[in-house]
Amino acid sequence: MSNLGVPELLIIALVLVLLFGAKKLPEMARGVGRSLRIFKSETAKLRDDDEDEQRTTVQAQPQPQPQPAAQQIPPAPALSAEEQARQLEEQAARLRAAAKADKQV
Repeated sequence: MSNLGVPELLIIALVLVLLFGAKKLPEMARGVGRSLRIFKSETAKLRDDDEDEQRTTVQAQPQPQPQPAAQQIPPAPALSAEEQARQLEEQAARLRAAAKADKQV
């Protein structure tokens, strides 16, 4: 890549002023600055997230935890669709009544 000197930078600046106008250049520079700031903050967050994931995986691996005893859940008797719907309606009615009681208190 060739080195840009003062004359080349002046020519580039003159071309930018001619293309975009003197009033729009500060707005464009602000927009580019904001975009770069957002980009830098997002990449920093990604790096932090990656580091957090590495820490949690490293910490979680050396400590195996014992498995708790499985609770025995008795199998539910097979209910017809009408019986299931009736039970759900009763539960909904109880929940509505409880919600009304909470609102009144």
